[in-house]
Amino acid sequence: MSKTHFHFDHVGSYLRPNELKQARADLDAGKISAAELLTTQHQLVDDLVDNEVKSGLHVITDGEFGRSWWHLDFLWNLNGIEAYDQAASYAFHGAKTRATNVRINGKLSANFDHPFFNDFSYLKSIAPDGVEVKTTIPAPTLLFRDGRSDLALNFYDTWEDYLTDLAKTYHDTLQHYYDLGSRYVQLDDTTWAFLIAKLNESKDDPIAHAKYEKIAQDGVWVINEALKDLPEDLRVATHICRGNFKSTYLFEGGYAPVAKYLGALNYDTFFLEYDDERSGDFAPLADIWNGRENVELVLGLLTSKSPDLETVEDVKARIEAAAQIVPLQNLGISTQCGFSSTEEGNVLTIAQQWDKLKRVGEVATAVWGD
Repeated sequence: MSKTHFHFDHVGSYLRPNELKQARADLDAGKISAAELLTTQHQLVDDLVDNEVKSGLHVITDGEFGRSWWHLDFLWNLNGIEAYDQAASYAFHGAKTRATNVRINGKLSANFDHPFFNDFSYLKSIAPDGVEVKTTIPAPTLLFRDGRSDLALNFYDTWEDYLTDLAKTYHDTLQHYYDLGSRYVQLDDTTWAFLIAKLNESKDDPIAHAKYEKIAQDGVWVINEALKDLPEDLRVATHICRGNFKSTYLFEGGYAPVAKYLGALNYDTFFLEYDDERSGDFAPLADIWNGRENVELVLGLLTSKSPDLETVEDVKARIEAAAQIVPLQNLGISTQCGFSSTEEGNVLTIAQQWDKLKRVGEVATAVWGD
């Protein structure tokens, strides 16, 4: 492989310490300043990095400690996007989210004063030698659905003009991360799981099915256009997520309906959820990998939604099954998602979170020697 890959990796988010949650509440109540919140956040990121390194990870993140949502905080800080409260929360199975959403309020462009850039720079400044720093942001396809692009034609002559600006916004954002010293960015994406559900539901409705196929085709175009002509040593990954809120989920279904589209995406690494029956079998891995020798598929075989520890032998057996489809050297392992895609977090403790990461590392050592 021409870029550095790590068989033991992590999706990105970690449970927020109570101290961070209290500091955010104090800021909202006017009891502390934004600068005081940032001081607390940095102290807790320092502690997080220590624990990441102790767990054996060669890739660290800031746990997404500087944001409330895994996606919306990034999106509403782009030029041409604003936050608002929609009428209903997102339709998770068994849990109710806050009703925050984003929408277009002008032409899109990258925001080089985006607060996420400062979060990256701080993390890089404290990263130990030999450790890769990873940034996680939502994929551009998140601006295709949930009402976020409904107003696009108020500001653009055509849908294609909107997609062109969206792709450029992301390209410029990724290039700026590189200019700041980043060599590893991950685009998190629930749109493909949404499309799995919709393509399965619309099998007998040609008009609806064609609509969702068009979304998939647009997704491939925008992502690949955003990735075009980026520096060769910038590793760009994606996490194909089925939703993660308080240990619940949004979507279910195997990857088969979208595998050919994922196989056309020019990412270096794919984080794929495979922790339970919602994920389907390994057969679509062949089309997702698509014979690309420099592409890694990181299998999310251990759940981040529960503290229950999978056994090393059971996970090894599943990796061996996947290796019948994709070469072992092109596979990696992680939890199926992060531990806290929103600030509320999943239903486990911080200690249990590290136990889960330790188990992932034990499996990686047993399989690859990492």
